[in-house]
Amino acid sequence: MVFEDKMITNGEPEEEEEEEEEDMVDPLETVREKCEQSEHCVHARERLEACESRVGSRSETTEDCTEELFDFLHARDHCVAHKVFQSIK
Repeated sequence: MVFEDKMITNGEPEEEEEEEEEDMVDPLETVREKCEQSEHCVHARERLEACESRVGSRSETTEDCTEELFDFLHARDHCVAHKVFQSIK
């Protein structure tokens, strides 16, 4: 169910508030993108993508790419941990 905010104006015309919205950029996302380009993260992502294509090419398999995913996330987050607080004021 969707609720809409409505203002009772008693016959007066509604005035629209013009809010200037800046495109907020999450510093964490920016640092993550930069870290994904680092050598260690690129290597981990290649291993993850190779696993995904290997698993995707098989019709019946019990293999999943959990280990490779965790390795990639660990490498990226390790890089992020060292850089994210430098960009926050």
